[in-house]
Amino acid sequence: MKLTLQIAGLVLTLFSFLPLIKTPLWWIRVLDFPRFHVALLLSAVLVAYLAMYGVSGSRDIVMVAVWGLAILNEMRYVYFFTPLAPREALRTKVEKPANAFSLMISNVRMTNKKYEKFLQLVLQTDPDLVLINEPNNAWHEHLQPELDKRFPYAIKKPLENTYGMLLYSKFKLLESDIRFMVEDDIPSFYTVVELPSGLQFDLYTVHPQPPRLLQNTETREAELLIAAKYVKKSPHPSVVAGDLNDVAWSSTTNLFKQISGLLDPRVGRGFYNTYNAFVPLFRYPLDHVFYDPAFRLVQMRRLPKFGSDHFPILITLNYEPVREEEQQPPKADKEDHEEANELIQEGLEKGEERNGEKAAEKQENGIK
Repeated sequence: MKLTLQIAGLVLTLFSFLPLIKTPLWWIRVLDFPRFHVALLLSAVLVAYLAMYGVSGSRDIVMVAVWGLAILNEMRYVYFFTPLAPREALRTKVEKPANAFSLMISNVRMTNKKYEKFLQLVLQTDPDLVLINEPNNAWHEHLQPELDKRFPYAIKKPLENTYGMLLYSKFKLLESDIRFMVEDDIPSFYTVVELPSGLQFDLYTVHPQPPRLLQNTETREAELLIAAKYVKKSPHPSVVAGDLNDVAWSSTTNLFKQISGLLDPRVGRGFYNTYNAFVPLFRYPLDHVFYDPAFRLVQMRRLPKFGSDHFPILITLNYEPVREEEQQPPKADKEDHEEANELIQEGLEKGEERNGEKAAEKQENGIK
């Protein structure tokens, strides 16, 4: 039993420190996700070891100290998403916000067939904008009749590769554009949303690839950071939303925030875990909304599951540009910009490589 605990402690310690390596390797980047779980498991191992065997000798002291450091290393990331941390995004103090809008984000899971259950959730919550990730043509066909009636504006790109996207809006969408920032079959949306008052803001929606077996994260990093640079150059306040396939506390997401200067409403409030809806013990915040300090939070909540492996998120913001100085967004320094440029270049190169491989595969299948 003693050896078992020592091996478990060693493995969990490696899980804690390996993500400190700045690399897109999938088997390292995937360890960004379970930091809270690793901290809990390693704490349990530490308590069990001390209770059963105590500390005898310098080797035990060093081992226990390293385990303690590994736990602290994990907790320094997730701490900011607990009520103990200061809130980054402030709540509105306006009793009746005049420029409020609600946005619902949902990865519907392409293979999920519970179209009606999702549609009922949209109708019940009645958001002003709905962003749908992973819709294919079947999802589009089932949702289109009802949503087209309720939402006069839309951007649509259903796909059969799990990277389709639909955006429905009650408000005018101007200068809308479907972009393929890194890979030819992974779209992102850009649009200018015009509120009934005439005020405008930019909306960027993204859904990059996740780290998975033999699939590194160069293109994910590049897509998020390209979006961050678009935001920084925009003349309008911006909102970035979508399934980022990254956790809120990762180095990539932090760099995205520093480059873009956007706020995360979960800081100081909670995790708002959206994935995996099927596995209660292992859930992570993968669906995100970041926004400019010109906005104030009205409310944010996770919605009930409807058959997808993701929970939807509903957020309501109020456009209050006269008070934006009261909020302190993250800022990038020279090193951050240099790192972002390097990651974008690496991601674009990897994207070109994957685009070439996909084109060759399509050509080969066409010949067959």
